[in-house]
Formats: sequence, C-alpha cells, structure tokens
Amino acid sequence: MRGAAKMLGEKYRLKVGLSGIIEGSLPIGGLSSSASVIICFLSALCKVNGIHLEPMEMILTAKAAENQYVGVSCGKLDQSCEVLSKKNHLLYLDTKDDSYELIPTSEKMKSYKVAIFFSGLERSLKNSKYNLRQDECKAAAYALMGYAGMDYDTFANTRLRDVPFEVFEAYKDRLLELWRRRAEHYYSELARAEKGAELWRKGDLERYGQLVFESGKSSIYSYECGCDELKKLYEIMADTDGIYGGRFSGAGFKGCCMALIDPDKAEDIEAKVTAEYLKAFPALDGKYSFHLCESADGVEL
Repeated sequence: MRGAAKMLGEKYRLKVGLSGIIEGSLPIGGLSSSASVIICFLSALCKVNGIHLEPMEMILTAKAAENQYVGVSCGKLDQSCEVLSKKNHLLYLDTKDDSYELIPTSEKMKSYKVAIFFSGLERSLKNSKYNLRQDECKAAAYALMGYAGMDYDTFANTRLRDVPFEVFEAYKDRLLELWRRRAEHYYSELARAEKGAELWRKGDLERYGQLVFESGKSSIYSYECGCDELKKLYEIMADTDGIYGGRFSGAGFKGCCMALIDPDKAEDIEAKVTAEYLKAFPALDGKYSFHLCESADGVEL
C-alpha cells in the first residue's frame, strides 16, 4: 500500500488519507493477492482525493508499485484481470499493445464453476525464482536475436514476444537447454492462449480445459516452477473426474491451484482432492482449504 501511494503521489497531489479494513474470503497466496490489495487501495485513495484513473492508468500504476517499490518483476496480467474482467466472460488480453476482448460464455457451454485448492503454503514472489525465470526468458530472446542477426535493445527491454517463432525453430538447438525449455514454454503458452480463445467462443469447455492442463504440465516441466505441494495438487486434479482443466494459479511458487469443474460433482471433487493431498502432506491439515467460486466483474467501489 505504501508503494501504491508512492506511485500515485508522483502523478497526483494526495491531500486525504484513509483508514480502513481489508477483508477477503479467499486465502492469501497465489490468487493475485498483492495486485488485488494494491488495486483496491488505489481505488479508495483515488475516491477520497477526487482522482479519476482510466483503466490502463490504474493497471500501470499498480504494476509500478510492484516493480519499483516491492521489487517483483511482474507484468500486468493480474492487474488487468482485476480491472477489466466481466462476469461470465473470458478476458482475452494482449499485454504488448493492451488490446483486449471480453468473450462471452457461449450458450452451448456446459455449466462450470472455479475451484480453488489452497496448498496451505503462503508465498512471496519477491523471494522466489519468479524474477529469475523472467531473466532466463530474456536471455533466450537475446541469444535468438543475436543468432538471427535481429536488431535488439537493452537486455531489460528484450522479450520473446519480439522473436518470431520461426527464429526460435531455426536456432533453438544453439540455446542452452535451460533457456530453450523456458522459450518452449513461452511459445506453447502463446499458442494455447490463442487456441483457448477460439474454443471459448465455440463453447468447447472440455477442450479448453485440456489446454489448461497442458499449461500446467508445461509450467512444471519446461518452465520449472511450482513446489512439491502444488505439483502434487496438479497431479491429483489431472486424475479427478469432473475437473475440466486445472493448473497453478500464477507462477506456482506455493499458493493455490485452480480448476474449472462440473458443479454437480463439486462435493466428490473436494473430497477426493482433499483426501489424496492430505495423505501426501498430513502436516498441512488445517491449513489446506477448498473454495468454490464464480467469475465476477472487475474492481468497483
């Protein structure tokens, strides 16, 4: 919240403070908790000071608080979801040019709810390998640009998004294996996002869910994030009837897994996942929790 006030105060005069209570019904860790707190606080601070932020200005101010004050090299995905989302819609977002589309849930789609499986372990991205993974992607992009003779900027401004897939295919064997795996994860995730939007429009929840499972698998084996507890949750979800698709929520350094599930099978899903997870990690009994959610609109006062 100090970071949010600092970033907002650099652009606008803040004359009024506020005192309040933060409440939430979901566990802290892996559910955009840092971004959500910043967004809520920024909204309230703007309200009492008579400041109006356009959606993208709100997103970038919140991102700056994390990048420049907290020290996490995050992008703007979490903040964008929390500001732009709309109930019963899929947010299809391009973080390069900030264009987005809200794709309505098709009438053909099977009913679903969002299940949250909290591992019982809170997390801090600042002290995880989150920032390192981003550097590894930049290193892969930097090397690929060099091999292909492409113009490139500083290391900090280098993105795999600026490297065509064809360049990766041509020079991937020259990369360090670790950098190649990180790049493979990136390009496959991009393809899944594009395919997922297409399937959501068609109302094909089962194939969309399969893409979510594939995303989780790539996160584990190619991006190499997640901890033992979340990997176990992923394995259990993938073997549970009624779960269309699931993966870590975010980077997977502790925190939560999420899944799209058949609401009619929610009780059976909760019982099976809970029993198998606590059998593997009995010390987390009383800390692990299950939550059933629905989609919602973005931030509002």
